[in-house]
Order: sequence, then C-alpha cells, then structure tokens
Amino acid sequence: ARLQAIARGQGALPTFLRQIEDYVSSVVGRVPPVLAPSSSPSSPTPRMPGSGANTDQPTAQRAPGPPLPLESLLRERFGFPAFRAHQQAVCEAATAGDDVLLVMPTGAGKSLCYQLPGLARGGTTLVISPLIALMEDQVARLQSLGLRAERIHSGRPRLESRQVCVDYVAGALDFLFVAPERLGVSGFPELLARRPLGLIAIDEAHCISQWGHDFRPDYRLLGQRLPLLRPAPVVALTATATPLVQRDIVAQLGLGGKARLFIHGFRRHNLALETLELPPKERPGRALAWLSSAERLPAIVYAPTRKTAEGVAQLLAKKHRAEAYHAGLSPELRDRVQTDFLAGRLDVVVATVAFGMGVDKADIRTVLHLALPSSVESYYQEIGRAGRDGKPSRAVLMHHAADRKTHDFFLERDYPDVAVLEKLFAALAAKPISPDTLRKKTRVAKADFAKALEKLWIHGGVQGVIEGELTRGQGAWREPYAAQRALRLEQLALMAKFASGARTCRMLSLVEHFGDSEDSGAVCGQCDVCVPGSSLKTQAAPPGGFATFSAPTKRRAKRARKSGSSSKSGGRRKSRTPAVALPVAGPSAALVATLRAWRLLESKKKRVPAFRVLTNRALVAIADARPATPSALREVKGVGPKLLKSYGAQLVALCTRGRS
Repeated sequence: ARLQAIARGQGALPTFLRQIEDYVSSVVGRVPPVLAPSSSPSSPTPRMPGSGANTDQPTAQRAPGPPLPLESLLRERFGFPAFRAHQQAVCEAATAGDDVLLVMPTGAGKSLCYQLPGLARGGTTLVISPLIALMEDQVARLQSLGLRAERIHSGRPRLESRQVCVDYVAGALDFLFVAPERLGVSGFPELLARRPLGLIAIDEAHCISQWGHDFRPDYRLLGQRLPLLRPAPVVALTATATPLVQRDIVAQLGLGGKARLFIHGFRRHNLALETLELPPKERPGRALAWLSSAERLPAIVYAPTRKTAEGVAQLLAKKHRAEAYHAGLSPELRDRVQTDFLAGRLDVVVATVAFGMGVDKADIRTVLHLALPSSVESYYQEIGRAGRDGKPSRAVLMHHAADRKTHDFFLERDYPDVAVLEKLFAALAAKPISPDTLRKKTRVAKADFAKALEKLWIHGGVQGVIEGELTRGQGAWREPYAAQRALRLEQLALMAKFASGARTCRMLSLVEHFGDSEDSGAVCGQCDVCVPGSSLKTQAAPPGGFATFSAPTKRRAKRARKSGSSSKSGGRRKSRTPAVALPVAGPSAALVATLRAWRLLESKKKRVPAFRVLTNRALVAIADARPATPSALREVKGVGPKLLKSYGAQLVALCTRGRS
C-alpha cells in the first residue's frame, strides 16, 4: 500500500526504505545475543570480521558497583601522573553518582572527566557525541589504552553496528559512543535499557539548547530518552555555554536543582587576541603576509563561504602546504585533508566552520578568521584550537560591516519568516499526513520547507516529525520562535561589538561573557587592546618572525590597566549627541544594538527605510523600558497600534532576552 501511494506521488521512496531499515534494526536489536558456549568472564564474545574493535582486549567487564580509586586509575589506565586543574573535583562528583554540567574550554581535559568516572563506576559508559570525527578520535584513543570502546554512527556498515549492539548487550564494552539521532531510531533506546549503564556522558551539550550557538534538533531527543536509561548519573560537557545556555542545558536534560555545575578555565594565558577591520578583498593578501613566518604555522584559517575557502587555499598554496576543507567536498577528501593536517603534512587548512570539532592537534600556532563569526561562543570555540600545547599562539579576526550581508543571508535561510511557519501550522490537523503531502498542500518551496518544519517541530507546533506522520501540535510556538530568531541577531550584535570594541581587554571580555566567576579579573597584557604596538594593524609581517607573547609583565599590565581606566572614564562623559541618537554605552547599549540589528533585517526584508520599521526615538525608549509583555510594550512612548500588531511579539521576545 505504501509503494502504491509512493507511485501516485504521495511519499518518497528513500524515506520509506530508511523506515524499513530502522524497523529491521530495531527487531535485530531485540534478539538475544549468541554467546560462546562458556559463560565465564574470560570467554570471548564472538565478533564479526571488520568490526574494528581491538580483539586482543579482554571481554570481562566489571559490573556497576563501588567505585575504584581515581588516583590509581588515572596513573595505571590513562598514564597521567596527576590531575590537571579542576579535573579532580569533577571526577569525584561524577564517580559519586552526581549529575554534572561541566563548562571548560577546548583542550582543558574535559574528556577525562567522564572517561575516568565511567571506568571507576564500572559497567558501560554511554557517550552521546554529535560528530563522527570526534567519535572516531575518542574511540581510537581509548582502544589504544586497552579499553573496550566502540561506536555506532551513519558512517559504519550496518553489520558492524549490529555487532556493536551484540557486544553491548553481552557486557563486553567499557564505552559506547552514539550519535544523538540514534536515540530516535525505534527500539534503540530500549536496547540500551536492557543493561544498567554505569554513566551517561553528553558531549557538546550546548547543542541541546535553542539559545546555544550550535543548536541541533536531534539533541532534543535526549530529554525524552534519558529517564529510560537512568539511574546512571549524567555528565554534560561543553566548551562554550553562557549562563543562559547553562541553565537551559540543565532544564532540557531534566537534571533538576541537584546537578553540580563546574564552570572553569576560560582564560587562555598563552593566546593573544586581535581584531582587524579590513575590507574582504584585502584579507587574503594580508593572511598570506601574516602566515609568511614559519613560527606562525601550523594554522587554521576560517572562511565564511566554501568559495572563499577554495580561493584562499589556492592563494596560500603558492607559499605553503595548504588545502581547503568544507562540507561540499567528498568525505574521503575531507578525511584526507584532516589526516594530513594532523600528521604535519599540511601547514594550513582553509576551512568553513565544518572543520575543527575533534581536531586534536596541540601545536596550532594561529587561528585566523577571514570574516566575522556568527557568535562569541562559536568564535571562542574556534580560537580554542590554537596553542593547546601551552606555547604562545595568536588568534586574528578580520572583520568589516560587509560581513553582515553574509550573516543576513544565512539567517534568512535558517530562520524562515514566521508566515511560512504559519502556513504549515494552518495546514496541519489531528489526522496524520506525510511531509511530502504537507509541502504540496502548502506549496512552500523545497528550500524553505525543511527549515520551517524543523523550527515548527522544535517549538512544539508539529508532532510526529521523527516518525514521518505529521499532526498539529500546540499553538504557543510563535513567541519562542521569535525569541530564538531574535537571539541569533543578538549573538551577531555581541560578536560585532567584541570585534570593533577597543576599550576592554579582549580576553577579559570573553571570560566575563561566559560567567567564569573564579577568574582573577586581570587584563591579559597581550591582546591588541592591552599592547597595541604588537598588533597586526601596525605590522602585517613583522621582521624576525612571530612576536613572543609571554605572561604580562608588571609594566605591561600597569599600562593596560591605565588604558582601560581612561577609556572607562571617557565613556562616562555626557554625550553631545541628540537625545534620539543610539547609545553605544550604558545599561541599554546591548539591547539597542540588538534592536538595531533586528530593525535593519526587517527593513531589508520589506525594502523600506529603517525608520519606517522603528524610529530611533521609539527604539531607545523600548530599550530603556525593556517591556516583558505586549501590554507593557503598548505603554512605551512611540509605540502605536500598527507597530504593536506588526512586531509586538518579536519586540517583546527581544526585550525578554535582553533582560536574561
């Protein structure tokens, strides 16, 4: 019947075939594993050829029970003489069975904070990870330590994944890595629940939050599936989460008020930060000049588009071993480029943001951005790949007002107009329909349909997306969607403010952005704000090679503090600009920047001057009042019925986010 419907154009054959595969996989997962005749712990579990596991590893697994001593496991199984900063307290909490949220920068040793407690507690540790390259790297490392680690993801043959399931049910794995979408496969969570887990680790946990910079809908499945896998403790890990995102992670995972939060180490003492305002056409040549010194290599150069990545890679290849990396290349070519870079056969990778997660290369000396990143969080994650060996490194950010056009394009692509979502919602009913039927019924373009349906599902406006049978959800999806869209504008505004601002130490700005309350609060003494004379602005390719960025001297720190204090005092002077000018400082400045960015986008969309959307006077009044409800917005001077009707929900969402 389904095939006949597909023949009539009511459905897609690839979707139907994937559903058959998922069904067969779920049935196979329910079949008891075939064990060797002997059930003793020393008897090996039969293994299919090509499963990729270390067949020399013992199969005996210690069941969950009283934890083993952490210090001895740290030395004997992982080969570390002592804990690094902040690791011990996290490991002790997780080993004791507490739920943990760990926010710690890339390269600070987050992985050990679930691997060691997982081994100490016994049983299998389930690791949920969003990227295949990250899984492969972690599994290979654990296997090299003699631990039984395996993975299930879309890049592996089904036969091998089936054997991994058999090994898991047999208790033959210390660590099992899976992608978050696997939890949406019928029967797979039930298979995991057949054995008590020792610990559950959720890597890149910011992906579960709609307020995070890299939100992924598949992570929303975690909150629904975790109760089935309890009572194992949960360790959620991320390198980039603001206080708002931290609270949302805890809420979405259902960790409650008992979760232990560890927010540490955002200051990078060996990383010098710099921004440079430069038109796009001048950036490739400046990048080539900056990377002319061998001491600034290896390097990652982040490009805003695939086309830019290809062109800049060709330019840099004239003097360096450089290649491009982006999602448009074949998987084989991407793997080869990453492998060559890690092995030292490439000096530079020019990449889109598709490159970086899971790249464990300690000696990267430079991370160079050829355009403004979409958020401070993504920027921090990307520059965190430099200097993981502790040696002096530099992050250079080239930016210009023209970068906003690229981000406006991506925003329009990824966050369709609310009218598109309204059209889908209105066409849904209690009776299930397929996505193809919904698209044809609404006549929404293919390019917009997938994104609009995804966003509608995220905010509860549609049910059954995972199963492919769509029904209408709850109607309160509009304001959350408007708030999420507004946040993307705010994130970009904050990133632009960081890039153009020259009053505050850049490293200190990042530390404060992520809410690291244990930081000293001192200026770094090595960014382009603290030490302007050493920057790329004044010397594109300084003679003598790479400038040394050691710990700040007393004279340097004193000069930086003096510069910072004078800038602050200057900011307190009375402005001579008219009252309707947009403030760049003060308590409302951040929200003004957000509203201004939103206004610009709306004016471009409607092809009208910005003041026709919202006047400066009304914009400033709204920013000062920060209305949290439509009725409060109505009371703001300059807000009329037309503005309230057209933009009320969006403005309230923007102001609510600003208050957070």
